[in-house]
Amino acid sequence: MSRRRVRAMPKAARWRAMVEFWRSSHWLYRGLFVVLALVLLFLRLLPLGHSAGALPGPDLLLCLIMAWIVRRPDYLPLPLIVLVVLTEDLILMRPPGLWTALVVLATEFLRSRVALTRELNFTVEWLLVSGLMIGMLLAYRVIFVLAFLPQPPFGFAVVQVLWSIVLYPVIVGLSRLVLDLRKPATGEIDSFGRRL
Repeated sequence: MSRRRVRAMPKAARWRAMVEFWRSSHWLYRGLFVVLALVLLFLRLLPLGHSAGALPGPDLLLCLIMAWIVRRPDYLPLPLIVLVVLTEDLILMRPPGLWTALVVLATEFLRSRVALTRELNFTVEWLLVSGLMIGMLLAYRVIFVLAFLPQPPFGFAVVQVLWSIVLYPVIVGLSRLVLDLRKPATGEIDSFGRRL
């Protein structure tokens, strides 16, 4: 639409067109994901509960990524996931790119099976995501062993993954209730007429 036509439109129509642009192009959800990722990273950096012997918390960012990928993979393009997780790697001083690569493999596995995951009930989806999280943990540990890198005790890593698995339904529920993030119905189309 040309600028001249946009200026000629009434103010309410311009506002609706702008809102429709943001909704149809998913920029709103992508920006919201970046904000949520930054908030979760900030909370992870806070010195809360880091006393000796304290149990590790869940990886909420991983839960968020998995929940969104299963529901609306078009909201999280691959470059956005890479940027967010690589930033987390650098800030948390993990080997740069290793966890990012594992997250990308897991999310692309889910993205390529979007037609299947759309039909799954929540219990099967939860088991699938749990299996992926456990597989990512094992792959991460094996790569550390092969590279002779020091790593935290295995028990702590298992506790973190178990916490993440337990809290996955909470993240899914909050995404559905607060953000109205749901799986598209079979045959549902977006505002451009493309099948979801």
